[in-house]
Amino acid sequence: MELSKTNYVIQDGIAVITMNYMNNLNAIDEQMADELLFLFEQAEKDEQVKVVVLEGFQKAFSAGGDIGFFYDQVQAGGEISLDGLIARVGMLADNMKKMSKLIITSVSSVAAGAGVSLALGGDFLICTENAKFILAFVNLGLVPDTGAAYLLSKSIGAAKAFELSVTGRPMTAGEAKDMGLAYDVVAKEDLKETVMKLAKKLCNGPLTAYKNIKKQIYEASFADYRNWLEQVEAPTQRECALTKDFEEGVKAFMEKRKPEFSGR
Repeated sequence: MELSKTNYVIQDGIAVITMNYMNNLNAIDEQMADELLFLFEQAEKDEQVKVVVLEGFQKAFSAGGDIGFFYDQVQAGGEISLDGLIARVGMLADNMKKMSKLIITSVSSVAAGAGVSLALGGDFLICTENAKFILAFVNLGLVPDTGAAYLLSKSIGAAKAFELSVTGRPMTAGEAKDMGLAYDVVAKEDLKETVMKLAKKLCNGPLTAYKNIKKQIYEASFADYRNWLEQVEAPTQRECALTKDFEEGVKAFMEKRKPEFSGR
């Protein structure tokens, strides 16, 4: 596959997947999702890869969905379908948890929307002190996707997951660490070194044990993940994407104003 929005490098057993599309701060569109799916599959199959690192920019890990694309569709008057994107990101979310190799997500500054889900989708999350995690879906009249509601409910409980999803307020790096979501929080200038230090340590560990620990945790906590993504997340997001509130949320975001939701 020709990579236009990501980079892929393997060094000393560590595969580094970099989301690299500055034009929209690594928004997760179908092309980005396809490239990430392809690269994680490549890393899984490659015997020289022992650990995977997923990273973005210093300025932002990922801004979430490509709202500019949605805005163009709204302005054109056509129906907005998220089905293709939801199917891809659902597969990506499950593949990351099911993958036999350990994944470190390296998050600098902002992770919003689906970017939060990708950050949580790894096995170790390391972020900068100024990192913010924003479930911004509700501000567009949508529900969390890419597994965010599922992963947060499993890790921090239903009440906290509900609060973050409904308010859409930023969660700080400190909160993420206190709630057990972040493995480590470091200064921005120390992020790369900290991530690679952990990756190298894991590369020299008992890889078969790691693989089977991950399999045990998946079966204990995530065995119904794929079914939930297909049977719960996809249809609820599809319903929300067909509302006037979604159109209004997209317009308000692009026009830099507060949305006026009607409940329709």
